[in-house]
Amino acid sequence: MPIDPNAAIEITAFRWVPEGAQGLVKDLRVRWALEEAGLDYRVRLIGGERPPGYEQDQPFNQVPCFRDEKVQIFESGAILQYIADQSEGLLPNDRQARYRAIQWTYAAVSSVEPFVQFRALLNVVFADQPWAEPAKPTFDHFAQLRLQQLSDRLGDKQWLEGDRFTIGDLMMVTVLRIADRSHQLADFPKLAAYVKRGESRPAFGRALNDQLAAFAANQPQAEGAAA
Repeated sequence: MPIDPNAAIEITAFRWVPEGAQGLVKDLRVRWALEEAGLDYRVRLIGGERPPGYEQDQPFNQVPCFRDEKVQIFESGAILQYIADQSEGLLPNDRQARYRAIQWTYAAVSSVEPFVQFRALLNVVFADQPWAEPAKPTFDHFAQLRLQQLSDRLGDKQWLEGDRFTIGDLMMVTVLRIADRSHQLADFPKLAAYVKRGESRPAFGRALNDQLAAFAANQPQAEGAAA
């Protein structure tokens, strides 16, 4: 759906980030969930210099922040759960199935993301540090361990809990896209196919296109804007 500047829901996003981070910034998760839920939203773009008082909304000066007529929250996992509560399409009604889906959002950001993200950073942000190259085998080991465990659990299922896509899958796919971008899924064809299934969803395509469009529109004046 087109972004509605008059929508009650507002999220924050970066105006521009370096190419290596484009398509991975965490407001994508929220955009995707909103698209899946069919909820109108508007985007407040921010730059390297955060707006005055932004740390009151997001104490770590990151994105996304979320607000509507009822709540104002940060952290993508909390935002996804709140959005899913407004949509039957992202969380099952059955209590057991519902919390099994929610548990995967926590697993994605706490059991998988730290390992694959830091390994990815060794190739980009920390690439010029003398300790980066010697650190790679250690972080390869831990990232590959987590990915193997996840692949074993996914098996031949379409989604983590079977045939139904949930916010757990949405969060996990966005985390695995970090690993895919940094070539960590080469030995895990089931996870690579899982990511492709997520990326093939129309709601994901709309969310990604909207994020990338903002970066493209703001590229000329964005030099030096840090994510």
